[in-house]
Amino acid sequence: MSLSLEENPMVWVVVQTVGNVEQFVGQYSADLDIMFIPFFQDKEEAQQGMSLIRREKGSRYEVQAIRIRELAGDAAKHGFLLFQTDADGQVLDKIDPHSVV
Repeated sequence: MSLSLEENPMVWVVVQTVGNVEQFVGQYSADLDIMFIPFFQDKEEAQQGMSLIRREKGSRYEVQAIRIRELAGDAAKHGFLLFQTDADGQVLDKIDPHSVV
């Protein structure tokens, strides 16, 4: 199940809020030695998948929609890859954000 990136679809991400500062939740894979932002194709999957994401105490977490190109721009700027993920944490697609922006 691959997204049509040319259409700039909405995807769902987990956002962490500390104080008044919001940021996309990124993850680190020690096995692959890479940083990535997991994203989901629909809200329900994102809400289920949020339980698998490492969290910091004192932060608030919520699922938000964003256009894939906006997410890719931010990921590229901060050195993250994008992983399309399902509700069970399985990676469906790995995306180099530079190929989207």
